[in-house]
Amino acid sequence: MNIRMRICLITVILLHAGVAAFPQENSAATSRTVRLNVIVSAKSGTPVSGLGEQDFSLLDNKAPRSIQSFKVVSSSQEPVKVILLIDAVNTNFDRVAYVRNEVQKFLKANDGKLANPTTIAVLTDDGTQMQKGFTQDGNALNASLEHYTIGLRQLTRSTGIWGANDRVQISLTAVQQLAAYALTIPGRKIVLWVSPGWPLLSGNRFDLDSKQQRQIFANVVAFSKELQQANLTLYNINPLGPEESLFREDYYQDFLKGVSKAGQTDLADLSLQVLAVQSGGLSLNGQSDVAGNLEKCLSDTESWYEVTFATSVAEQRDEYHHIQITVDKPGLTARTRDGYYAQP
Repeated sequence: MNIRMRICLITVILLHAGVAAFPQENSAATSRTVRLNVIVSAKSGTPVSGLGEQDFSLLDNKAPRSIQSFKVVSSSQEPVKVILLIDAVNTNFDRVAYVRNEVQKFLKANDGKLANPTTIAVLTDDGTQMQKGFTQDGNALNASLEHYTIGLRQLTRSTGIWGANDRVQISLTAVQQLAAYALTIPGRKIVLWVSPGWPLLSGNRFDLDSKQQRQIFANVVAFSKELQQANLTLYNINPLGPEESLFREDYYQDFLKGVSKAGQTDLADLSLQVLAVQSGGLSLNGQSDVAGNLEKCLSDTESWYEVTFATSVAEQRDEYHHIQITVDKPGLTARTRDGYYAQP
């Protein structure tokens, strides 16, 4: 690695250390209950409702856990609030126009009648701009979107690794802001983030020392806690494919396994794709049909199961616990958040 790359990487890490400035919990205030939104689907991908508590099994670090509470939920009972975000920081300017058209197609479908209370957000070099309030009037949201000015981004690929650094910072700040905002809103929330994701800044060219890994691990833990506390799930719809990635399109999949200690961390652990999947959402390549993939993600809000269970006391701070939930029915799969960080 050359000197310039090393200095830039340190800058990225230090910026990350300041992004996830979420309140730290002490042992007295730490919640001993984890809430899961569980999506059950058939092989066709169709959501499955009508199951009972007896149909589910829950493992916490491979140890069976009793379910504290179980509830079957539908969108008619508890509408899920949706934040639809257009990412103009990590998407090429010419592709943003396509994304905008696809979002407008989605908003105007079904005569503009949206299934969920929805708001629009746009991420630019200046930060996150968000429409105030939620509505199920897609035509009204479409009209408001036409007033957003989504200009040519200043952080282009011509700025090289330094521009990638800035894009990562802007993007992670946006995640933090969305989670903080969602924390003020009751009920379940989802973010539909239309973006190829920010640069992964990982691999053999990037060498991390132990201090940097500890800083990244602190961010991984903080984002996991905040998304869980806010009852927020991320979904990533990629309108580009691997075009802007430093690696192959599915490279992020190498980092989907939860991080249990600082020595295992990498900057890719904070990628949009990884954060989405670990929160219980999806990462989809939608370069040919963004509107269709938005609908596919929203099928998760039609019906789901809310499950809570009690955690055990951890032996050390920020002890990672992997969650596995299965359905005792052939042909059905269950999806929920990947895990959580327990406290002493």
